[in-house]
Amino acid sequence: MRRFYLFGFLLLMAFDTLAQISFKYAGTQALPVQASVAWLLRVFSQPWVYGAVVGYIGAFFTWMTLLKHAPIGPAFAASHLEVVSVMLLSIWLFDEHLTLPRVLGAIVIVAGIVCLGAAESHAQAVGDDPDAAPA
Repeated sequence: MRRFYLFGFLLLMAFDTLAQISFKYAGTQALPVQASVAWLLRVFSQPWVYGAVVGYIGAFFTWMTLLKHAPIGPAFAASHLEVVSVMLLSIWLFDEHLTLPRVLGAIVIVAGIVCLGAAESHAQAVGDDPDAAPA
């Protein structure tokens, strides 16, 4: 089951990251924004718009599958790993700067996910052992 979770959350992170990066690319090519049919045609002629749609649809189905099996607390936290992956890819793809607040934020996100995962593992271990004393 651990492989299922690992693969599932990596797939979810990949789909979410694809959606966010695609929206960023589509947004940069959509400027200047205009309320016209020509602008809509220009936006929807960009492949990045469709990358974003594929990313969101893939993330939705992956998330629904994970929710069937994974505990909600750690699952919800782990679903936010794309914040870190998008930040790291944005440095490379968009020449964004890695600042101390961003690094600290990423560390807090990852630490929170690790803490929730450890707490869930501990709760399952205690729940599986009827002789274990409550913490």
